[in-house]
Amino acid sequence: MNIRPHRKIVRKKTRKITVGNVTVGGDSKISVQSMTNTLTTEVKNTINQINQLEEAGADIVRVSCPDTSSTKALKEIKKNTNLPIVADVHFHYQRAIEAAKNGAACLRINPGNIGSKDRVIDVLKAAKDFNCSVRIGVNAGSLDKTILEKYKEPCPDALVESAMYNVKLFEDNQFHNFKISVKSSDVLLSIKSYEKLSNLCDYPLHLGITEAGGLQSGSIKSSIGIGHLLMKGIGDTIRVSLSADPIEEIKTGFDILKSLDLRARGVQIISCPSCARQAFPVIETVKILENKLAHIKTPIKLSIIGCVVNGPGEASQTEIGLTGGGNDSNLLYLSGVPHKKIPNKNIINQIVELVEQKVKEINN
Repeated sequence: MNIRPHRKIVRKKTRKITVGNVTVGGDSKISVQSMTNTLTTEVKNTINQINQLEEAGADIVRVSCPDTSSTKALKEIKKNTNLPIVADVHFHYQRAIEAAKNGAACLRINPGNIGSKDRVIDVLKAAKDFNCSVRIGVNAGSLDKTILEKYKEPCPDALVESAMYNVKLFEDNQFHNFKISVKSSDVLLSIKSYEKLSNLCDYPLHLGITEAGGLQSGSIKSSIGIGHLLMKGIGDTIRVSLSADPIEEIKTGFDILKSLDLRARGVQIISCPSCARQAFPVIETVKILENKLAHIKTPIKLSIIGCVVNGPGEASQTEIGLTGGGNDSNLLYLSGVPHKKIPNKNIINQIVELVEQKVKEINN
């Protein structure tokens, strides 16, 4: 198969930390994470959602811990799930300490609302005692009062100053197992903040556009912001924040990474938008194939092109390709080589069968 030449993204070398059994930073793969939206105290529902996220490909999952009942629930949740759990803590530093004791792999604390320096030091002590990593989670919507008074409004300097104050505090207390995020719902503010922070330290960065919005608009904002940073080699783990099913966050996260050749998972379908030249119903065909092939985790590229304008060229770059042809004679390609002609009525079954065969070949 001929592969078109392209430039590989060179990632910035950062320190490697551990989040449970997942490494973040250094030469680790860029991990994809999400957050549960169940009540943490509803243990069964939370366990089910975490397991569904794992099936969708999540590497790490975050769980909200607003009260003591939630931190206690972590113990049972951890017993029944495989993913490293990040305890999301705001306002009450004691919740972070409880979460560490009850099995959290990482503690997310927000410098803007976690409290005094002494409280942060107490959290770090618990993190050391129970082998937890920490995320310094700066958010434009909840900056520390003194920072906000200084800068008058959220800006890159404000977010980064908040992050770096805590970096120094962590380092002064000999704690280095941490990552950092400087998130905003504003794409440009997020990008500039992460770029500035990346120039100032070598700790792993957790990328995201916070409160990005619904499925479509939020996916677009996240793709622009996260994608821009990843293309510059910045970022070690990502979370797409959507007002949607958390599984959609994982799907979108992997789609961002796949589009930049940074990580592959499942079937990547390259397809045309369709036009009057299409020889078969492209949109409907792709929709059905996405559904029927959603269970596959092995990385495979599949091209579905409605006519011969770009079809043969795209097929040369994919394991399996389909190009629309006249008189109900579409052409199937295997590894860029013409394989056989098939009528419209056989497209779905033939392609699903070929993909499943290819998966078996790859995995054997």
